Amino acid sequence: MPSVISPQWQEKANGFFQSSGVKLKEAGQSAGSFVGEVAKDAKGNVGEVAEKVGSVVKSRWSLLQQPSTRHAMQERFISAAATTSFFLRKGFLETKDKVAVGKTKVEEVAKKTAQKSKTLLTDIERWQKGVASTDVFGVPIDILVQRQQSTRSVPFIMVKCADYLVLSGLNSPELFKAEGDKKVIHQLVSYYNQDQNAPIPEGVNPVDIAALMKCYLASLPEPLTTFELYNEIRDARSSIHAMKNTLKKIPTVNYMTLELITALLLRVCQKSLVNKMDARTLATEMAPILIWQRGQSPHQYDQFWNHSAKSSSKKHMDSNSNSSAWEMLEDEDENADASSPIPLDDGQPIDLGAIDAIQCLIEHHNAIFTDANETVWR
Repeated sequence: MPSVISPQWQEKANGFFQSSGVKLKEAGQSAGSFVGEVAKDAKGNVGEVAEKVGSVVKSRWSLLQQPSTRHAMQERFISAAATTSFFLRKGFLETKDKVAVGKTKVEEVAKKTAQKSKTLLTDIERWQKGVASTDVFGVPIDILVQRQQSTRSVPFIMVKCADYLVLSGLNSPELFKAEGDKKVIHQLVSYYNQDQNAPIPEGVNPVDIAALMKCYLASLPEPLTTFELYNEIRDARSSIHAMKNTLKKIPTVNYMTLELITALLLRVCQKSLVNKMDARTLATEMAPILIWQRGQSPHQYDQFWNHSAKSSSKKHMDSNSNSSAWEMLEDEDENADASSPIPLDDGQPIDLGAIDAIQCLIEHHNAIFTDANETVWR
């Protein structure tokens, strides 16, 4: 993994810390002004009380000289002194309380800033050091497979999803084309970002599992076919021999994962009379997330892993539960649109060369991947 923060993250971090510094400074100045005003008010209150007492003493000084009134005025003095003492204590206590409030406000701002800083730094660290993260989505595929500590060169999430679809989803209408449930996809992404070894929850719609596979592939920093071989793979679409030789140039992990996916797509198109998904239709849906050039990644899927909060607890996806997908999500935000579809159309021009290449991989899968041994249900 690169050791240098990407310009996008560096700009985001610099902007955040700069704005946080300004906010802390403003909060401190505000609190200082607030305390200063309180102290000034308290000083004014004390002065006002003293002035009133002095005025009373001055106006009654002549009466104090008379023996008949001296005793009564002494009592009044004692009462006035007690009253003055009470107001002074009250004024100082109120000032102390207000100073404490001002201090608390500054501490709250500092605490929030520190928390946001920690979150941002954690995100940067996770982005840079996928090996130390639990994330599955958005992590380079070789890093994810390395973290699995398995002899199998395919991400566990791809294997689990493929097995699930082969066992119970091949007949699902418009598999890999039908719009998935946005809410369920968010849950699944968070679920696997917490535990890549977790099983597929019971009762999940196969359409959502297919959409999850597409989300994972779209989250890769580089497509399975790699940027370097973009043109070669497109050019090899009309020749099985050329395609086979070209694919040997991609990394082993990419090759074995691509073999698994195209083997699955072959199984899906073999059920096209039921699911309405022939090789051409599947290729049209899958090409944009398997083959793309630099700067043209399928960003319409970003929303599903960039904001998948860790707070979405694994309890929602308990594999021992017989709950349906809807029941698993019943404690989510009631205002969320449970039927929100995954946006499948990003408005990018259709790459017919890429579609032809993927169609070739599906239709001639067994001839192209003759040396692959990862897929047990081919």
